[in-house]
Amino acid sequence: MIRETFALFMREVKKTYRNKMVVLIMIIQPLMWLIFFGNSLANLPSSFLSTIFHTTNYIQFLLPGELATGMIMIGMFSSMSMIQDKRFGFLKRILVTKAPKESVFLGKITGAATRGLIQIPIMCFVSIFFGVVFNTNVLYVFVWILCLFLLGTGMASIYSIITMRSNDWQTPGVVSNLINLPLMFSSQALFPATLFPQWMQVISAFNPISYAALFGREVLFGGTPNWFYPLYLLIFCAIFMFLGILASRRWLNAE
Repeated sequence: MIRETFALFMREVKKTYRNKMVVLIMIIQPLMWLIFFGNSLANLPSSFLSTIFHTTNYIQFLLPGELATGMIMIGMFSSMSMIQDKRFGFLKRILVTKAPKESVFLGKITGAATRGLIQIPIMCFVSIFFGVVFNTNVLYVFVWILCLFLLGTGMASIYSIITMRSNDWQTPGVVSNLINLPLMFSSQALFPATLFPQWMQVISAFNPISYAALFGREVLFGGTPNWFYPLYLLIFCAIFMFLGILASRRWLNAE
């Protein structure tokens, strides 16, 4: 199973990075969020920014949150890739081999999460030109990248479970609109929870995007990391990977 999973994982990675247009969009889209949305609060008084965001540079607050939200977007690609494999007959050829269905699922979600990691060095580099100052510890940065990978893997699992029985091209887009926006705006990726109404604060407390964003801010900007955040993301990822494995055994088919 490990060999088959790794082979299918490498197929997902190679298929992505050979498509230059996909890679370009993956880079440009989060940069546009960082540049345009990040500068939308530039004219607010420094005292206000410091009180609300604990920094006078909103982009410094936004960067870890934008990287976290970028990881949830890649989940759509994993489910779209699965539908594409059904439509073009690749999945049928795989399922007649000895490769277990779980390998197909695991290869898809880990390939999708790996795809999202390309955004990290590029966005961190660009943010330097907007006055972002990094105070890093190599071990902490590694754990933060692992947190983003766990978030991406967990979200890709959710997408794949929902779309596993479908072969309709429109399904991933519909699911994306249903899941991504509520998760993004109820997390602490863009704004602190103190600005939310009480019911949104409850949602934010369970939202995995919040934990990836909070841990990233602590790591990159000199805070003391809260190790509960990586643990929460590990549990989140493990639960939905397990549910995805069960779902793939029961529902994954070539039609």
